[in-house]
Amino acid sequence: MNATVTPINGRDRAVLRAVAAGRAEFSPAGGGLVVDGLNLSDQFAGLRLTTAGLIVDRPGPAALTPTGVAVLAAA
Repeated sequence: MNATVTPINGRDRAVLRAVAAGRAEFSPAGGGLVVDGLNLSDQFAGLRLTTAGLIVDRPGPAALTPTGVAVLAAA
């Protein structure tokens, strides 16, 4: 089995760190990711990281998946 791994950029690592620190949540109104009460300037970061399976997309506090924890630890 071949696995393709796409490296994450510095912005994505920063978002993963914010999620791990409990500083991020998904806005119930727009579904976007909010960090420290502010919308991210990269409006697609939340979608990109949930699609990659690194964070759980649910209303309320964002959480890392086990894969997200591993990726953050390796970064």
